[in-house]
Amino acid sequence: MLEQQLINALSLGSVYALFALGFTLVFGVLGVINLSHGAIFMLGSYAALLLVEQMALPLWVALLLAMVATGLLGLIIDVLVLKPLRKRNAPHLIPMIATIGVAIMITNISQGLFGAENKRFPQGTIPEESVSLGNLHITAVQVAIIVIAFVLMVVLLGVMRKTQLGRALRAIAESPKAAYLLGINVEGLFLLTSFAAAALGGAAGVLVGVSFNAISPFMGQPMLHKGIAVIILGGMGDIRGAMIGGLFLGFAEVLTVAYISSDFRDAVAFGLLFLILLVKPSGMFGKVLERKA
Repeated sequence: MLEQQLINALSLGSVYALFALGFTLVFGVLGVINLSHGAIFMLGSYAALLLVEQMALPLWVALLLAMVATGLLGLIIDVLVLKPLRKRNAPHLIPMIATIGVAIMITNISQGLFGAENKRFPQGTIPEESVSLGNLHITAVQVAIIVIAFVLMVVLLGVMRKTQLGRALRAIAESPKAAYLLGINVEGLFLLTSFAAAALGGAAGVLVGVSFNAISPFMGQPMLHKGIAVIILGGMGDIRGAMIGGLFLGFAEVLTVAYISSDFRDAVAFGLLFLILLVKPSGMFGKVLERKA
């Protein structure tokens, strides 16, 4: 049934978009492709699982605390890894390689702590309520995922476009040195960006963990590949593009599974992405302007 597949696609695409938002935010403001974002996404799931298992917290509280935890991890990565490289004016490739090392380290530590097998939320943690409208079946989890993802996306878009903070971040994205000369606290906003991006990645991790009820140390890598594809499709550093690109990828995957075969899910989705980029190589919302001195 097409309507059912569209609901499934909207739920999956919302998570992809939320993950890509954090990814593209770091690139747009810091000019860094943070390849540890997939590991942060994975830790968001584990943080929520531990909070539910060990402290018996409600799932929504665990989600909020997991966002704080992953946001703090993003701060730590910025302070220990990215900030020293910024001070040395390291080429853009160096931070990217450094974050690969961070991702590998986080994944290996997680595997040692939690094991390689899938973990699941305790029974009764995930709401099982659903609504049926004819042949259309919508679960409470799907509704929650769509609402939470869209609220976070709209809030971020509103902050970036309607507030003084957003204008300052856009100024930094254009030219950090010019922003500094205008009296903007560039380093402070770099840290804020790292926190916000990691928190969004953590939220996406919790939502995926809840949706599939399967958490493993290796779940971040496939999501990282899709996040890279989404931000390239939407336009590097563009928030609108991350949102629409994530939804596009979710719809392409779900409809391929429903009407072709699950074996060709990634082939069709990424094939369509490739065709779009052949027509518009800069992505749906144009190319990122070259950063000025």
